[in-house]
Formats: sequence, C-alpha cells, structure tokens
Amino acid sequence: MRQFSHVYLSSLVCFLSLSGVALGEPGGDDNEHPELSTISVDDALTRFWELTPESKRGTFRVSTFEPNFILPLHYTSSINNAPVSPTLGPTEPNDTYKNNEIKLQLSLRTKLFEDFLLPNADIWAAYTQVSMWQAYNKRDSRPFRSTNHRPEIFYVVPMQPNWTPLPGDVELRFVQVGLAHESNGQSDPLSRSWNYVYGGATAQWRELMIEGTYKQRINEKLEDNDNPDLIRYRGNVEVRVSWLPGRSTASVTRRARELSQQRGSWQFDYTYPLTQQADGLRLYLQVFSGYGETMLDYNHRQNRIGIGFLLLNF
Repeated sequence: MRQFSHVYLSSLVCFLSLSGVALGEPGGDDNEHPELSTISVDDALTRFWELTPESKRGTFRVSTFEPNFILPLHYTSSINNAPVSPTLGPTEPNDTYKNNEIKLQLSLRTKLFEDFLLPNADIWAAYTQVSMWQAYNKRDSRPFRSTNHRPEIFYVVPMQPNWTPLPGDVELRFVQVGLAHESNGQSDPLSRSWNYVYGGATAQWRELMIEGTYKQRINEKLEDNDNPDLIRYRGNVEVRVSWLPGRSTASVTRRARELSQQRGSWQFDYTYPLTQQADGLRLYLQVFSGYGETMLDYNHRQNRIGIGFLLLNF
C-alpha cells in the first residue's frame, strides 16, 4: 500500500465538518456534556478513537462513525436522469426526477478487538448508509433515487507521542488500514459496486486535523464489474482538513485519482451547535462539486448545496 503524500496534504486549505469527532464523551458519566469551547482537537481525537488506556470504552459498544445527518433542503445543478456505465450501458431516462432531494446519512461503528497486537491498537467494524430521497417528487410516489451501503473493517494504531516523523509541531496521531465494500444494492443496469483496501493517517496541528486516505481497488473480472472506470472519475485518494476553533466546525475535502487535479470532487462542510451540549443538535451546511457524490452518480458531474441538521453523535 502506498504512503500518502505529505506534499498533497499540505497543499490543501483548511476544511470543515470534523466528521463527528469531538461530539462524544467516551469514558465518564454519559450524562455529562462538556462545553464545546473546552474540547481541543487533541482531546477530540483521543476520545473519539480511544487512543489512550484512559479513553478505552471496551468492545461491542455501538457509537457514531461518520456524521449522521439529514439535509431537507438539498439542491443539485444537474440531476442524473439517465445513469450509464461502460459495461452495463445506458438506462431509460427519467425526466420526472426533481433537482430538490432530501439527503440522509446514517453511520455507526463498534470495536471488535481492543489492544490488538500493538499498544492501544483496536479493530473496528462500521456501516455507513447514504440515501438520496426524492421526497418532493409526488408524481413518482417520492422514491429513494439512490442509496449507498458501505460496510468496512479497519485497524487503528495510535502513534506514540515521542515519535514525530512530521516537521515542526505537526503531530501524527494514528494510522489505519482497512477493507471495505461499497454498493448501491440495485439490480442491472443500475447496479454499482466496488471492493477496496485502504490505508490512511491522521495528523494534528494546533486547531487543525489533517486526514489522508489511499484506496486500492480489488480487481474484478470485466464482465462482473459494474463501473470499471470508477476511480477515473471518483478518485481513490481522499484528503480532509478540519478546523475546530471552538463552537463551530469546518472542513474541506478533496477526492481525486492519485495527485490529479482533474475530475474528482471538492466538498465543504460547516456545523454550528444549536444547543450548549457538545453532542447536541447542530446546524449543518454541505457544499459539493464534482463527480461521485453517490455510486450511481460516480461519472456524473454536478454541484450540490444542502442545509439541515447533524444528529445522533455519541
């Protein structure tokens, strides 16, 4: 598995939406809700990923993984009326789809093994589901236009504080490797799926968190491949820079093929608390531009903006 490029990491501007990090309080009394201003990036990463012996919560305890949200206002500049792939061909156009949809995401995880092989290293399993719901499309009986399913298993290894391979006061907090399957669960010609292994690392610099992930596709026979050109459009490298200045969170995410500036996508996320609790309800803004917001749309370019609420962070 290739090492992630530090040059590519440092070329990004600061990002938004801390992916659920810092919204939970592992350990201690579950009824205690710290003020957001008291949570640093260091504390957020340690608590969320249980990187120290004091932060461990045991195995098979369900918690959130990626952001859990609903965007009731979610508009696209170009709805994908006729998905197409090189191996499955075109589909019959649906001109009744509306540009306004509701976007929902549910993401949960649990720890399978604690302190596995290396100090404080854990094995996790997770499931993430993303749906595009044509809720305002009364003519078509309000269907779910697309739903992505992604189960995965991964190994998180914390880095020792005295081991700092990055320059200056940038601190490498942990590395991870994993195996994932992603699909939309539909039949031909709308079926889209891929399997991949991945490696990644997360670093911290003051109020910023920098995450990088490289995905290596597991090859399939061409006749079994619903989307052989997926990486060309959607990419296999993801870099996210997150900013946690206090109450709000912000992030910028770039997805692309290797270091290419072609295709791929950019995403901006911003959250702001609507309560005084760190794990309370948050206002959520998401802006997306490029390819591959869903598996069905992997080779379809569009610009999207969504406004809603971040939910169920624990």
